[in-house]
Amino acid sequence: MASTLYAQLAYPTNLTSLPSCNLSWRTMFDSTLNPPITSTKGKHCSIPKVVCNAQTAPAAVNLAPGTPVRPTNILVVGATGTLGRQVVRRALDEGYDVRCLVRPRPAPADFLRDWGATVVNADLSKPETIPATLVGVHTVIDCATGRPEEPIKTVDWEGKVALIQCAKAMGIQKFIFFSIHNCDKHPEVPLMEIKHCTEKYLRDSGLNHVVIRLCGFMQGLIGQYAVPILEEKSVWGTDAPTRIAYMDTQDIARLTFIALRNENINGKLLTFAGPRAWTTQEVITLCERLAGQDANVTTVPVSVLRFTRQLTRLFEWTSDVADRLAFSEVLTSDTVFSVPMVETYNLLGVDAKDVSSLEKYLQDYFTNILKKLKDLKAQSKQTDIFF
Repeated sequence: MASTLYAQLAYPTNLTSLPSCNLSWRTMFDSTLNPPITSTKGKHCSIPKVVCNAQTAPAAVNLAPGTPVRPTNILVVGATGTLGRQVVRRALDEGYDVRCLVRPRPAPADFLRDWGATVVNADLSKPETIPATLVGVHTVIDCATGRPEEPIKTVDWEGKVALIQCAKAMGIQKFIFFSIHNCDKHPEVPLMEIKHCTEKYLRDSGLNHVVIRLCGFMQGLIGQYAVPILEEKSVWGTDAPTRIAYMDTQDIARLTFIALRNENINGKLLTFAGPRAWTTQEVITLCERLAGQDANVTTVPVSVLRFTRQLTRLFEWTSDVADRLAFSEVLTSDTVFSVPMVETYNLLGVDAKDVSSLEKYLQDYFTNILKKLKDLKAQSKQTDIFF
């Protein structure tokens, strides 16, 4: 992932409401100046480190006399995503003042404003846009990840390093980072290696932080399995016995804020997992039963994924496709993405019965969608006109 590109990015010194802050960034690839982060497997994370040189007041939590930053002032990064929007919703319901960092986009994130959040435009791939979003913020909750069409390192490494550096420089009091379960065990997968390196970088930054590793989202199964089955389209699966303990993003958001308020959890690594780990075939079978119809399953052998990854490595323009296929290969290996949650529940003071099961989540979805389809069909019959 190393590059020979050198860049110098500067941010104006006259920041509104923060005149004493002078920030600049350097993207460096010289190992003598910036030793690489080393993973637990002994492999170097040969990816650039963005250094934010800043001079801020010692008591950075106070922007000016009489204007302390309240603990309820939070910034959610990646607020329009599957997890991010649930974090925003939960924060607003619990009385937090929520600011959402959203990349400029053709379709504005009006739903976030409608909920009561403040939306600010910035881009992690452009470090000079970050500092203004952090003014007056107590806690950063990072839910962001790169878009499929982007190189993995652009947002998930370079952007995250810039965000952490700016948070440190501007006196952010707490940083919540979402990572991937078992990321430390798969340095051969770029996305997982980057997540692990970011965990270490955040830990070494000195920021008060909590790292939360996740196994999988229940919401992702709707588009992958539930909708195709209802629409009688092909459902793609593999022949691997991988088991994943999917979790409802609403539960993830709820547990995240419990962890945020618990000072005893500062600096800890938590892993959130659902009540049970499921194979792909078990998920498909469950969806078939709840939908009342069979799925048109197309099985992709793991060997095909491996061959495709090796083939795409031959072409520079497909390197990021190969990186993502590497992640897919891990998800289709003989692996269990789950952890016992008893200790975590006790630490957070949470009752396991309050965490949604996949059966309940999908049952609610199919019950609601099938009722809507039935109502639409009834309305269609009532409005039929015959000549």
